[in-house]
Amino acid sequence: MDFGRKFKVTVLALVVSGCSSFSENNFQDRAKESLSQEVNWNVEQVDAVNATKLTDLMNIPELNELIAQALENNPSVQQTLMALKIIYADRTATNSDRIPQLTAGFSGDKEEDSDASYSTDLTISWELDLWNKIGDSTYAADQDIISSMATLQSARDTLAADIMKAWLQINLQQQLIDIESQRLATLENNETFILEKYRSGLGDLEDLDTAKTTTASTRSTLVEYKETLAQNKRSLSLLLGQIGSSQNVDISSEFPTVLTPLASLPEQDLARRPDLQSAYADIEAEAYRTKAAYKALLPSISLEVALSDTASSPSSALLTSPLWSLLGQLSAPLFDGGYLRSQAEIAELTTEKTYWTYQETLLTAVNEVENALGQEKSLALQQQHLQDAYESSLRSFDNYQSKYSEGLVDISDLITAQTNSFNYKENLVEVQYNRLVNRIVLGLALGLGVSQ
Repeated sequence: MDFGRKFKVTVLALVVSGCSSFSENNFQDRAKESLSQEVNWNVEQVDAVNATKLTDLMNIPELNELIAQALENNPSVQQTLMALKIIYADRTATNSDRIPQLTAGFSGDKEEDSDASYSTDLTISWELDLWNKIGDSTYAADQDIISSMATLQSARDTLAADIMKAWLQINLQQQLIDIESQRLATLENNETFILEKYRSGLGDLEDLDTAKTTTASTRSTLVEYKETLAQNKRSLSLLLGQIGSSQNVDISSEFPTVLTPLASLPEQDLARRPDLQSAYADIEAEAYRTKAAYKALLPSISLEVALSDTASSPSSALLTSPLWSLLGQLSAPLFDGGYLRSQAEIAELTTEKTYWTYQETLLTAVNEVENALGQEKSLALQQQHLQDAYESSLRSFDNYQSKYSEGLVDISDLITAQTNSFNYKENLVEVQYNRLVNRIVLGLALGLGVSQ
């Protein structure tokens, strides 16, 4: 067998080996099958809505303006945007390998006892992408862009949700301050009433001390609540990308209406989640890189055309009478210590790793939706029970107040009844807050976000 035939057989063996090494595991299809698995999701809410955007759940113009401002100024989102632009630049660099490369050179040489000489050369080089190896690398870069775009969208959606939660947190804190102020006013009235009774000879100083102790404790709690409100406003400023206190935004004490996002078929809902879109694009990218890694085992052909000219003056050397040359090169890896094959195996394992990352993201997504749906039902029942408890405590407080006026109960009994009433009211407000925040969490879990 002559050398030419041996070379042909070797090349053919490399082609067959490289093509047969591609993984038969189609992780993209397996990921799609995982997403379409049936999950029993039901939400029975009167105010459930098939929203298309996260902001549809509250739809407050002033809040929407804050979200738009934050999307422009939040440092974290801007860093994610810069990462996307870097990946765009990387894609351009990867795709440049598919385009012929043009280089030019000019040099001058002067030796003793001889005239100066000048030379110019122009070289065009191009690697023929026979197996679409460079194309696969470019497709992988395209998927990296898609993944980064989804990551940016996820950051924007999370920021919008955080601002909505901060809005509700300020609502909550203002209501707690109002409740605590009402408690303080009631306790101060108790002190006045007890003092009048004492002066009339119908009370004692122990009742007055008990009332003052409770009043002082309430004042301390009120100071704490006011500082928490200030911190909430500073946290909102941080989300908005501002330094110092937040701009003067009129946020009322009343909770706004927050609709419950409607959960339908999982493949319709979860497919909108940016983190799943990013994870799926990562699988696609690594699959293309695996193909490119195996194709690196195959022969490659490169062409080079060169024009050169040499003259005694710079102007005459500018390719006025150039010489040209053509070089074609066929190369194939025969032995490299297993480096290229190990790189291909690493790429294949990386693809499988991204598949399992996708599976983990999917499981987390389903768990988040199910938890949010369960919380909606649980918090609705808690709210109803606390409402009943609060109304009952109001009736109990009225009874104790009448009995204390008649001298039938001690001041401690009256204060306990008052404390229970205000505590139930605070608990009721906190459960309402948790329920509204949970609806935002559910919307985010279902893939609702802001406009791209």
